[in-house]
Amino acid sequence: MLWTVLLALLVLLLLQTQLSVCIRELRTGGSSSPIYSSSSSSSSSSMFNATQQRLPGAIIIGVRKGGTRALLEMLNLHPNVEVAKAEVHFFNVEEHYRRGLAWYRTQMPFTLPGQVTVEKTPGYFAAPQAPARVWDMNPAVRLLLIVRDPAERLVSDYTQVLHNRLTRHKPYQPLEELLLHKGHIDPSYKALQRSLYHLHLDRWLAVFPREQIHVVDGDALIRDPFPELRKAERFLDLPPRISPNNFYYNTTKGFYCLLSAGHDKCLDESKGRPHAPLSPQAFKKLCRYFRKPNKLFFEMVGRSFSWC
Repeated sequence: MLWTVLLALLVLLLLQTQLSVCIRELRTGGSSSPIYSSSSSSSSSSMFNATQQRLPGAIIIGVRKGGTRALLEMLNLHPNVEVAKAEVHFFNVEEHYRRGLAWYRTQMPFTLPGQVTVEKTPGYFAAPQAPARVWDMNPAVRLLLIVRDPAERLVSDYTQVLHNRLTRHKPYQPLEELLLHKGHIDPSYKALQRSLYHLHLDRWLAVFPREQIHVVDGDALIRDPFPELRKAERFLDLPPRISPNNFYYNTTKGFYCLLSAGHDKCLDESKGRPHAPLSPQAFKKLCRYFRKPNKLFFEMVGRSFSWC
């Protein structure tokens, strides 16, 4: 009985490995890659032995509502990249972290040697405990931080929470009531605190060297994805495999969709959702509030962005 169970598990793992390879070949249109080049000594058995779940070599740490899902899906176009499909929240949720690295590894995709495993959880960026925990996991891990206009990010953050509350038929305060207190910006509003990029980045730079954190322009990624993806490829030491032909503009949705091996994929319906209303006066106050924090962030990353 025991041998029968073990044999069934072995066959299941072998089938999973073969399915992963087939999916990868379909995604790349059957094009050859150094990782998949065959030799006389290679066999399905050696491929099975090499395929395993590995801890991530790169993590998209944030920011929330900054374009992390778009960045993950676009990186997944690369034949040398495999991504964790769901946000793991390992380093910022105590219940998950207590399960240990062995559990974390089981949340990763199966990969071959030379492939990069990428995980994304935007909640890591603002979590005070996350930087040291990520360092303990792997001091050499590459970190990707995608940012967008912090005022727009805040409104998008609120819009998502509002949508979730309305879906559950629960009331929620208008954005202006949460954002303003006696006519002034309320610094205690959590969505506003998440947009203070310089405070969170300072904690990461206290642990990781600056060259291990790559900043992606989320607004530029939406306008024209390819240049930002090429920079990310270089940061991850990946050969250039993503091309402008992997993207096409969907006029109905109003943003770029992905194209690979003849198959297209657009991000889910939550992307591009209309923002909740905010008066022009309140938005101007928000922009003024972010001027100094934005300047500090620009100095930290050594570049500026066209934000309000």
